[in-house]
Amino acid sequence: MADSFMGKAATMEIPINSNGETLAEDDSLEQAAKIQWTLDEKDLQQVMVSGPNLNETSIVSGGYGGPAGGIIPTSSIKDLRMKSRAQGVGLVPSQSAASRIANQNQTDQPFTGSGMHHSNSNQNMSVEEANRGVAVEKLDSVKKWGINTYKCTKQMFSERFGRGSRTVDLELEAQIDVLRDTKRKYESVLRLTSALTSHFYNLVQTQQALGDTFADLSQKSPELRDEFGYNAETQKLLCRNGDALLGAINFFVSSINTLVNKTMEDTLMTIKLYEAARLEFDAYRADLEELSLGPRDAATMVRIEVSQQQYQVQRDKYERLRSDVTIKLKFLEENKVKVMHKQLLLFHNAISAYFAGNQQQLEQTLRQFNVKLKPPGSDKPSWLEES
Repeated sequence: MADSFMGKAATMEIPINSNGETLAEDDSLEQAAKIQWTLDEKDLQQVMVSGPNLNETSIVSGGYGGPAGGIIPTSSIKDLRMKSRAQGVGLVPSQSAASRIANQNQTDQPFTGSGMHHSNSNQNMSVEEANRGVAVEKLDSVKKWGINTYKCTKQMFSERFGRGSRTVDLELEAQIDVLRDTKRKYESVLRLTSALTSHFYNLVQTQQALGDTFADLSQKSPELRDEFGYNAETQKLLCRNGDALLGAINFFVSSINTLVNKTMEDTLMTIKLYEAARLEFDAYRADLEELSLGPRDAATMVRIEVSQQQYQVQRDKYERLRSDVTIKLKFLEENKVKVMHKQLLLFHNAISAYFAGNQQQLEQTLRQFNVKLKPPGSDKPSWLEES
């Protein structure tokens, strides 16, 4: 309103006299300006009364999630309005009050917020660098694995189609073939003795049931009591000796199983590692030979030097595993002879004593080889398990 009034006043014609003084219309113009100013002030007071309490509110300056220093108190807005009104009548020189408040808020903003933001950014950068380092290591490992797999696959197909050469240790290869053949035969022995144990266990259970039946009939048939009694005693004796023989056979099966599935298998795992190392060694050897036959420029010489280092690493690995296989084969042979000598003697003596009906010799054989028998009925579940 003040701007409109000043616009009107600027277009009025003000008469002056010869001395440069204003005429009587000057007083009327000043009186009209006072009346207009009074009306404008009343309208502004009415808006201030009817509106919200500006002393208890605040205006947030800045974008979403800005710092706490961007809050502008309403007292600053009140001062802004009073200064703007004063500027309308020409009392205060024109200046952007909003820019002054923003500058004040920036100077009043504490330093801790920017420091925390700086520390958080440093932490984020360190985490990103660590993740980047892990990714680079994984990428390098995958790259090395891919190159190694390609070279080994190429060498394997070259050997299979007769185009490439392979390193052969004739003596060691012969020992490995003997071990594999021995393992197949021992697995057959293990399978057959396990079947014998199962069948003989059923036989013993049948003899025990038959002896119980004879004993029951001897009580219920007075005229055949002696005959049923003799047969019952015979079946019980056979059942007792059968349990002793089962203990000896189970001990034999357990020892063969340990020899085949643990000792021999451990040696064969080392042999597999040795064969893989031999393939890698031949692959890097063939790669080095191929580079050596090519041109000898600067780039090729660098590749030859790198290939020479890789070849030496693979050669050391191959020789180390070959030594391990040789030692394990030697100890395996000694252990096999020792174990089988004991187990075969036990198996022979126990079978002979059982089918000869020599109970004393059978028990002596079990004591000689430290075979412990399970007490009768130990395989049956207890009354708690049955309930």
